[in-house]
Amino acid sequence: MVPKNVRPDIFQKIPILFYIILILLWLSNCTFCESQELSPKKCFVWGSGLNPDIVLPVRYFYIQAVNSAGENFTYSPGQDSFQVQISSLSPGEHIRIHVPKPLDRADGSFLMRYRLYGSAFKGLKVEVFHGDQHVGQSPFILQGPVYHEYCDCPESDPQTWLSTMACPTHQPQVMKDFSTFPSIDLQRLLKEVPRRFAQRGGLIHYTILNNQIHRRSLGKYTDFKMFSDEMLLSLARKVRLPDVEFYINVGDWPMETRKVNDTPGPLPIISWCGSTDTRDIILPTYDITHSTLETLRGVSNDLLSVQGNTGPTWVNKTEQAFFRGRDSREERLFLVTLSKKNPELLDAGITGYFFFREKEKELGKAPLVGFFHFFKYKYQVNVDGTVAAYRFPYLMLGDSLVLKQASPYYEHFYTHLKPGKHYIPVQRSLSDLLDKIKWAKENDAEAQAIARAGQALARELLQPNRLYCYYYTVLQVICMQSARPADPQCTRGWSMSHSHLIILPSAVVGGKHKRMGLPKGRMSSDPTIAERVGTLLLGNQMC
Repeated sequence: MVPKNVRPDIFQKIPILFYIILILLWLSNCTFCESQELSPKKCFVWGSGLNPDIVLPVRYFYIQAVNSAGENFTYSPGQDSFQVQISSLSPGEHIRIHVPKPLDRADGSFLMRYRLYGSAFKGLKVEVFHGDQHVGQSPFILQGPVYHEYCDCPESDPQTWLSTMACPTHQPQVMKDFSTFPSIDLQRLLKEVPRRFAQRGGLIHYTILNNQIHRRSLGKYTDFKMFSDEMLLSLARKVRLPDVEFYINVGDWPMETRKVNDTPGPLPIISWCGSTDTRDIILPTYDITHSTLETLRGVSNDLLSVQGNTGPTWVNKTEQAFFRGRDSREERLFLVTLSKKNPELLDAGITGYFFFREKEKELGKAPLVGFFHFFKYKYQVNVDGTVAAYRFPYLMLGDSLVLKQASPYYEHFYTHLKPGKHYIPVQRSLSDLLDKIKWAKENDAEAQAIARAGQALARELLQPNRLYCYYYTVLQVICMQSARPADPQCTRGWSMSHSHLIILPSAVVGGKHKRMGLPKGRMSSDPTIAERVGTLLLGNQMC
């Protein structure tokens, strides 16, 4: 019954008011939707892959999605939002170019990779589309020549190359490593290293003369020299290298245990992994090196592809810590024991037994899973293997929170990372691991912020161009530390004089041979020189 003091026509007006509110909400929502639409013209494209002078095994650039309001997308606008076409500027020039789909990094940005299998002498046209519309400043014209990876076309001026590659002016790990060696006595190095280290595993003696790579193998286990061989050859195709001699340890463990104040003092041995107990000079690991050289060809997991395969978004990831790996350290076995007792916090398993085979029956063997499967989980546990776990850079490039075991071992980029800011530190015994996982679950926003900060820094530090810069810097410092105090060669062009070597300069440009002052040296007939420098590595091709 309607009260007497209330007019019935009020109830008749309520539906009208309701419809008006609905219409206003719909209009407001339409305006919001329009502002969230991707705007091809406001999107922008950038990166080294748009610079014809930066030669890498795989070139790459980035695409940032932007809405009509001019705001960057912070989430994926859709995996198929952008399409890329790359072609030669010369209609008659047929070049094989591998152009996969852009990788959706799930944060509004896309990573585009492409590999050239021939040099484009007139240049390339790079077109980026959203539907049928050009994106940003597309098309991009890369004026030739644009060299492919195997073109033997080094830049003769190292300073020009360093500037083009945007190499850092300061490499803290390099400076730290070489602080132990303010000068390098080459004669002592050549005399003592074979005597002390030749029987300890895999040691490679490299000599670079006139931009040619020579090597001699010492020890039984030297197969991994293929990684250092390929990287040095690749670098020599891109820039004129200094004339230097050095030893690379291709085994797992760093070698030089002498301390700075010991007599005799330590020797400069180059390794892929460092430790607080040794004095080795560090290069990027063979794993990082190989993945960079073989991206879009010989490997499925590399430092670029992982960026587009980071699993579900943060809110949709499984709230557990995850680990899979071999039994290469006892703490990994303890990790499995923790997992069995705390399955709601941790999913850990050993995929292969070699060091602790007697533990397989007790702990069980987990099936292998693809690396990208790891990122279905919010938290990743990084535990050392025989040395540093070489999966760490790949985990950092994902968007999960990395819980890293305290370790005496380190890779070339660790000096830039700060515990608590880029990853969560865990005691070496893993005794606080469960507490750290519980903390992350209870502080979800802070955990995500740390994961994002670590990912952003890893993306910067682990770019392929930074890898080449690091290798070159190490060679540059070796040259400087080995040279006579008054010798300007290392700082001027990194090329010491070797009058006994014959230089045959030639390179192919535009399909024709052109004298460019680029060395194609051959060995001297001097037997002492030939014996010392060892085998000449081949593998560079003309353009």
